[in-house]
Amino acid sequence: MTASTAIPAHARATNESAEPAVAASDLRFRYGGRTAIDGVSFTIGRGEFFGLLGPNGGGKTTLFKIISTLVPPQDGAARILGFDLRRDTIALRRRIGVVFQHPSVDGKLTVSENLAHHGRLYGIGGARLRQRSAAILERLGLSDRAGDLAETLSGGLKRRVELATALLHNPELLVLDEPSTGLDPAARRDFLNYLAHLRETAGVTIVLTTHYMEEAERCDRIGVLHQGRLVAIAPPAELKARVGGDIVAINSRDPETLRRKIAERMRVDAALVDGVLRVERPRGHDFVRDVVDAFGDEIESVTFGKPTLEDVFVHLTGHRFFAGVGGAREDGDV
Repeated sequence: MTASTAIPAHARATNESAEPAVAASDLRFRYGGRTAIDGVSFTIGRGEFFGLLGPNGGGKTTLFKIISTLVPPQDGAARILGFDLRRDTIALRRRIGVVFQHPSVDGKLTVSENLAHHGRLYGIGGARLRQRSAAILERLGLSDRAGDLAETLSGGLKRRVELATALLHNPELLVLDEPSTGLDPAARRDFLNYLAHLRETAGVTIVLTTHYMEEAERCDRIGVLHQGRLVAIAPPAELKARVGGDIVAINSRDPETLRRKIAERMRVDAALVDGVLRVERPRGHDFVRDVVDAFGDEIESVTFGKPTLEDVFVHLTGHRFFAGVGGAREDGDV
């Protein structure tokens, strides 16, 4: 399945003549007999902030591993920053930065020592390493923590150190796997602000996987993954606009019977999703009044609101986002 939309204007403006930062075609990957990625195709523009949204087990981590060159695709092809993913892996690794889901900083080293160790892996040393480290620490508000052991830092500060190491070699593409896992809401917002600032000031292309809706809302576009397939790609606002009006959720002791009665009396088809009746309806407040008037004794509770990205996921897949999905469970996807 191919899902694509036009690249946002600011991403096109970064380099109008450049090929996409990522262009993937029919990617597939299996763990034994389990399919993790099933025919995924997409493009990501230069300078774009792109999110891969999906529940655990949906395919995000496997796709992250492929884009970050940790594993090669078993089928399909991809070009990243103009390099063939299969043939030019070494050259590509020099141009991408990676932030893993699980902590990768060495807690027994200071912040500066972590950066120095990482820089030497990329052949950066001497005055250049000191200058780059100082600039990155200043940019991320870590200069006053340079001599602190990493293990003494808060979760949010450790994430900033990991971001600093990933940026040390001036990557053109930054790939992050669930980067705010374990952070409190305030630290998560700060981290996302750093990413947005980085994209705006340095033109770095950012690709992150996430199951947090607030992270996905910050992206220029998101790709929605479900059971290894990419079911939609679009800006968050466009995806929410595809949902047909307000979302009405009805809880009942006998939802299947109530669903049939609503269909017969009101000519409205309600979807039964994990025991809750779900109706997409313009002017949801009017429908709430009518359904309560008609079936009040059979309704335990009813709510309505504007569509969220979780509603988009239900609309596209018929499953609640956090209810768990079938299909392959990924290594490292917890």
